Amino acid sequence: MLKGGLVSIKESLAHLKPSEQKVAQYTLDHPEEMVNCSIQKLAKLAKVSEATIVRFAKSMKCKGFQELKLRIAYDLNNRNDTDHSYEEIAADASVHSLIRSVSHNNIQSIKDTLSVLSEEETEKAIKSLCTARKISVFGIGASAVIAEDFKQKLTRIDRWCEAAYGFDAMATVSANLNERDVVLGISNSGQTDDIIRSLRLAKENGATIISLTKFGDNPVSQLADITLYASSLEKSIRSGAMSSRISMLNVVDILYIGIASENYQASIEKLEKTRKAVRQSKL
Repeated sequence: MLKGGLVSIKESLAHLKPSEQKVAQYTLDHPEEMVNCSIQKLAKLAKVSEATIVRFAKSMKCKGFQELKLRIAYDLNNRNDTDHSYEEIAADASVHSLIRSVSHNNIQSIKDTLSVLSEEETEKAIKSLCTARKISVFGIGASAVIAEDFKQKLTRIDRWCEAAYGFDAMATVSANLNERDVVLGISNSGQTDDIIRSLRLAKENGATIISLTKFGDNPVSQLADITLYASSLEKSIRSGAMSSRISMLNVVDILYIGIASENYQASIEKLEKTRKAVRQSKL
């Protein structure tokens, strides 16, 4: 179960239906009152129907209204861990300020990701990746950096992985996949057209699709068999891409360690073997 609900609501706010946005905004403004409300009372306070409350809970990936309230209550009971504020970076910031602000925002993005990353879905992803014949990872732009990082890590432990960063390459890889293969599609927005088209082709050929996007329903996550989310609450034009990259790299590291741990001793031996090979090449 997801640990928290407030981050999920903030992540999804702009993309919810207008009626659900009313519930979301009321919850963000009055979280203490919300957890003590019945569904009937919340519907009255937010000026929506009871059916809207139910739909909103499902949009937040909850089984029902009670689970949503439990997640909000969790956040309220852990206030020190759920202060989701990001520091704006000024154009004329001092080096001291830059060090503090950038580091704070990166740490916060990882903390917020813990609130939207499902343990159940993460476990499914690791198992699928461990048993895959081929692993393919797709990413464009900043997401390509994350895709390459995942490929490099898996290569070190002798796991077949191919990374593709443009539609032609992704489509070529997708066309040769089958039901024994897994694709990890990375897109912060979840709306990257080339990723969507490539994942659709991979899915048509039977591959298991894992998505890594910001929280909420989006075209990429809707194609996925397994959905993983990372936080992207930082809104600054100058630094937003940094926080989402850090949080997604953290998720990729979790997947990698999960895969390596499945056959721990063999992974350690492979890492040492590749380390020696790299060291010898520099002599």
